[in-house]
Amino acid sequence: MSSISEMFKRKKKATPVFENFHHSNELFEESQKLFPGGVNSPVRAFNSVEGNPVFIDKGDGCRITDADGNAYIDFCCSWGPLILGHNHIAVREGVIEAVEKGLSFGAPTRLENELATLMLRHNSYLDKLRFVNSGTEAVMSAIRLARGFTGKNKIIKFEGCYHGHVDSLLVKAGSGLVTLGESSSAGIPEGFVKETLVLPLNDMVALEKCFAEHGDDIAAIIVEPLPANNGLLIQDKDYLQYLRDITLKYKSLLIFDEVISGYRIGAEGAAGFYEIQPDLITYGKIIGGGMPVGAYGGRSDIMAQISPMGAVYQAGTLSGNPVAMAAGLAQLKECLKPGFYDKLEMKTADFVQSIYDFVVERNFPVRIFHLASIFWISFSANDRITRADEISAKDMERFGKFHRELLKRGVYFGPSGYEVGFISEAHTVKDLKIARDVICEALDKAFED
Repeated sequence: MSSISEMFKRKKKATPVFENFHHSNELFEESQKLFPGGVNSPVRAFNSVEGNPVFIDKGDGCRITDADGNAYIDFCCSWGPLILGHNHIAVREGVIEAVEKGLSFGAPTRLENELATLMLRHNSYLDKLRFVNSGTEAVMSAIRLARGFTGKNKIIKFEGCYHGHVDSLLVKAGSGLVTLGESSSAGIPEGFVKETLVLPLNDMVALEKCFAEHGDDIAAIIVEPLPANNGLLIQDKDYLQYLRDITLKYKSLLIFDEVISGYRIGAEGAAGFYEIQPDLITYGKIIGGGMPVGAYGGRSDIMAQISPMGAVYQAGTLSGNPVAMAAGLAQLKECLKPGFYDKLEMKTADFVQSIYDFVVERNFPVRIFHLASIFWISFSANDRITRADEISAKDMERFGKFHRELLKRGVYFGPSGYEVGFISEAHTVKDLKIARDVICEALDKAFED
């Protein structure tokens, strides 16, 4: 039998091209009369790529189908959470069983206990959890908890790390290595962000200077240990360990935002991958099978400060929603089966290598970065990118055309060159071979001029 790598290398005939997006265009025209920009989240807009958004009608396995009946091999996976693929039978049956009993109670249920027990049993970096309704809410709550626990005010974040639309974290760096936050969104008072310090990633000197000046009032560092919202900026363990060491030195907390990496790169996420113990960890929709859910957790003494035990208030009527808990329980049981992550990583590595072989053959200025089942196609010849300022906006100019050529040939990526791709259990070797050929055709088109 041929190896996976050999199967990827086989040639194929030209891919059929979709021509009909009529219904999606009609729906987008209608939606612009209803919603700002025609969307309910800006990441769904196609502002940085060609054409209009396609409206999705259904999903099954690794494929989604739009309103015009065009089917796509999906590498967005609802922005990562659908690690089993769309409409997985175990998740679907879990949701149906829960829905038959009721949608929401605003009271404790057995399912909350079961999902939390499963997560804590398989994650040695957590003592206790609290469920919330989104990754943004998890981060917001963890920041408040860090300030309440330490009695300090300032938070350090890094350029290129996204932590949801929390007011105090929607900031960008000004000039210089260490600057006070400047709002990246209208509607946020200066006072909300003045306690946020923004630093470049992978710069220990800047971090040391920041703590030397503000260390007495730094409550926490928050970081995506695997930054995956501004390209895939894979960090060295030494740097992440330095974050741990300096926060211990100054009696600050270290928060790992694992909304993307949690349960994507393993049951213990980036904390387990790097073998670094943060004080708090945040999670997103992957723990709910893609449904609206999030969580934050960490050391028992820190978590004890949350109400009703402690003075840090945080609440949510829909927190621990039984339908979301059922979906998450079903999904994580599948993820925790022996060999699940190893198989997913092997598929991803072979897929990425097969595309990179083509890139090298064509001598395109493209690199592909990946870790576990996450990958990023960078339109740059840089062999290593660890910081946001190492990504040139000019490098993204070809992505718009590349993205449209993918859509026309039945492959769906997030509509931005800064977004990463995800591979699910539902992506078969055959599916990935088809996608590889489409991606190579689209790259040829993108570099025609």
